[in-house]
Amino acid sequence: MFDLKNKTALVTGGASGIGAAIAALFSEAGAEVWIVDCDEARGTAMAKSIGGNFLPLDVASEAECASVAQTVGTLDVLANIAGIGHVGTLLNTTAADLERLFAVNVRGVFNCCKAFVPALLERKSGSVINMASIAGILAVRDRLAYTMTKFAVVGLTKALALDHSSTGVRFNCICPGRVETEFVLARLKEYPDPEKAYRDMASTQLNGRMAKPGEVAAAALYLASDESAMVTGSTLTLDGGWSAGK
Repeated sequence: MFDLKNKTALVTGGASGIGAAIAALFSEAGAEVWIVDCDEARGTAMAKSIGGNFLPLDVASEAECASVAQTVGTLDVLANIAGIGHVGTLLNTTAADLERLFAVNVRGVFNCCKAFVPALLERKSGSVINMASIAGILAVRDRLAYTMTKFAVVGLTKALALDHSSTGVRFNCICPGRVETEFVLARLKEYPDPEKAYRDMASTQLNGRMAKPGEVAAAALYLASDESAMVTGSTLTLDGGWSAGK
């Protein structure tokens, strides 16, 4: 297992879903973990369950991100996992929908990087992991605003890696396909036939199933660890083959 002993990691959106899986695995690997999330109750409970720390944070707020950075101090690993989704085409996506997604999915990553990356650059070491999506490397039907934001995250990650390639700080993003998060499983229950809905959603992935949050967390652990020292500016795709023929 990859080792994060003597490292400090911060996970945005760590109260649930993929973020919680990443926070738990980082802790298991020996890191001191800070969970930040807008859900204080779940974030506090999650931090307690892994022996970590919790701070409330709205990543869309530049001021809040700067305040959290002052409290936490210098990191070794920044995992920008917080994100939200939206179903819709151009015809049923409003400007407000687009602004809401950009505030969290794009500006949230930017704000956290602005708050924490300067200290990493000064130390000349660290790993920044941004959560993108398969929707960041190919368009996903009926996900206009979400696709726009995830393409932006991929672009942001590559630009950061290019601008700071000689500093010792690495910037990568993870692009999962569909993942069995609590949110997705709850949404499946709203369908008349949840099992069919699962099969339909999973059918885009060549292996016929969705990823588990722990599988995405394993990719994050690799990127956080010293074993990935030669990896920067990359998009690590975990899509069950979805993009293989694109």
